[in-house]
Amino acid sequence: MATAPKRNQWKTLDRDLKRISRLEQATQYVSRPLVGPGIGLAFIILAALGAAFFFGEGPNTAIILAASAFGAYMALNIGANDVANNMGPAVGANALTMLGAIGIAAVFESAGALLAGGDVVSTIKKGIIDPQSVADARIFVWAMMAALISAALWLNLATWIGAPVSTTHSIVGGVMGAGIAAAGFSAVNWPTMGKIAASWVISPVLGGLIAALFLAFIKSRIVYQDDKIAAARKWVPVLIGIMAAAFSAYLALKGLKKIIKIDMSTALLIGAAVGVLVWAVSIPMIRRQSEGLENRNKSLKVLFSVPLVISAALLSFAHGANDVANAVGPLAAIVHAVSDGETAAKVDIPLWVMVIGAVGISFGLFLFGPKLIRMVGGQITKLNAMRAYCVALSAAITVILASWLGLPVSSTHIAVGGIFGVGFYREWLMERRAKERGVVKGKILAPEERVRRKLVRRNHFMTIILAWVITVPAAATLSAVIFFGLRLAFV
Repeated sequence: MATAPKRNQWKTLDRDLKRISRLEQATQYVSRPLVGPGIGLAFIILAALGAAFFFGEGPNTAIILAASAFGAYMALNIGANDVANNMGPAVGANALTMLGAIGIAAVFESAGALLAGGDVVSTIKKGIIDPQSVADARIFVWAMMAALISAALWLNLATWIGAPVSTTHSIVGGVMGAGIAAAGFSAVNWPTMGKIAASWVISPVLGGLIAALFLAFIKSRIVYQDDKIAAARKWVPVLIGIMAAAFSAYLALKGLKKIIKIDMSTALLIGAAVGVLVWAVSIPMIRRQSEGLENRNKSLKVLFSVPLVISAALLSFAHGANDVANAVGPLAAIVHAVSDGETAAKVDIPLWVMVIGAVGISFGLFLFGPKLIRMVGGQITKLNAMRAYCVALSAAITVILASWLGLPVSSTHIAVGGIFGVGFYREWLMERRAKERGVVKGKILAPEERVRRKLVRRNHFMTIILAWVITVPAAATLSAVIFFGLRLAFV
């Protein structure tokens, strides 16, 4: 009888411990979704405090702190949304793990922004607003602030619904909306806006067409050959050389502008020279790598995986060099207007402003990027190393071609358009083969079966296209509303 109370006490203790354990598990489950936003908020606060340290005290310090916080928020959203387009295909093709993709992208995005990012940025993005229409420095500051906030909010919403959208178009819409609110419709350069609107169609169509052509080439010259390994030894070095040429020309145009200004013809010559050199080096490398491989399609993945990873890293470097201005451009414009009391068509980007953009993009990718990486890499259409390589190659070549033709294009639209192009080409090829087999066997596929066999998921396709179409008007409307709110509150 004496031991009974002790046994009951242990039972009571066990029950209490189980309750505590369940409470801890529930707390961890509930708090897990809050870790990312919590770290992001901490970065935004640190960015604002860092801006206060570098800018110093003054009557307008509060404006700089607010602008730096929103610039950091914008950078986080660029990392969460835009960088997925570079790494998604490599992850979807299983050439990179999610952690490896995030690590490579973070390093190369930051390197591109800090080493090759522009020293000077246009304050009125793409020349869509007449600078004279917002000559008042105070009005200009609120317009840039509204543009920054609206673009960041739109990117945040697009990431939440799983739609990769153009950060360039988001900030263009934000600047346009704020400019209209500040100075009326006459302030907008409508021919320039027409070119940007045309890029909604040009970018994905051109990217998709080039990606599909490369995939058709790979299938005809390598995949459908009797001796696939021998064909790969011949043509994979050529494809690697084309990749090296395209990226060298692109990086010569974008990445060397701090050192020397290079025109298109010089960039193409640099690209051609590098391409030939890399092609020659790749021949013995591919030959050694292909030794002992079986004569089947799965073996070809080995030969395309390393070039795919390199192309993804180079795309990240180029993106960091080119698109960091989307995060820090309006912030740099605000800093200049507050410091000098005037607006300018172009301003220098302080190093601390560039650091906010570079670090913010990396943090955004690490904290929120996996969702879009998974969607771009595996949920639009199924990718393998060869298809993903075609997408990366298409992105580099399309940007070069667009720069040569003077067309404003979006890297996001090109990359996702390349994925669409690869998927739709495979659908067309599958249907053509099915019809050929049906004619031979006297069978025709039912409409329901044809729908079931679609290789591009139509729900993702329609969501992305709709998000692309409404990005500029949505960001513009939101920016105008924010500008009016800021002016009523502070001006």
